[in-house]
Amino acid sequence: MSGQGSGGNVIAAICNFFIPGLGQLVQGRIIAALIFFVLVSVNYALAATGILFFMGLFGFIFHVWSIIDAAKYKG
Repeated sequence: MSGQGSGGNVIAAICNFFIPGLGQLVQGRIIAALIFFVLVSVNYALAATGILFFMGLFGFIFHVWSIIDAAKYKG
């Protein structure tokens, strides 16, 4: 990847839109990919139970954070 704003970063950000952490995985950052995937998945799962519905907001914040992180990565 060339750096911030490169085509690779745009593709990584688009990948993160569909599956959180996938963009980081495309960029070769395995630990960051796992962290974002687990954070977003756990928060969305807790929100889906209905008991902790406010966790959906945290899941959304982490999801957007993963997209921005992939787009601004300077490898």
